[in-house]
Amino acid sequence: MNKKIVGTAAILVAITIAIGAFGAHGLKKLVDASSLTSFETGVRYQMYHALALFVIGLAATISEKLKKRVFWLFLFGILLFSGSIYLLSLQAVLPFAVKRIAFLTPIGGFLFIIGWVWLAIGLFRSDSSL
Repeated sequence: MNKKIVGTAAILVAITIAIGAFGAHGLKKLVDASSLTSFETGVRYQMYHALALFVIGLAATISEKLKKRVFWLFLFGILLFSGSIYLLSLQAVLPFAVKRIAFLTPIGGFLFIIGWVWLAIGLFRSDSSL
């Protein structure tokens, strides 16, 4: 599982950098400032959680079971939170309506929160030291 988490995290970081570059260089001409700010929020949260997954995957003191749970919570959190923000930020240039997916953003945020709480509880219950 460690290899899967670290590999996925590395891919997510690379994708985040590409998406961030698109936002910083290509998106300014396409959307308003508010949409650009929202887009940057999605990029920021994706990077935070991709880097967290990278560290979690390398941490020898975290149980495999806990790693797996947090991995899936963060991964789906990225997809729902950041993914929906990206689409909502681009709604002015997309040929289809995306407002209907706005409910996914808080669900993704909630998955992030559950992942962090689960990680904290798992670490507090662990008998190994960091």
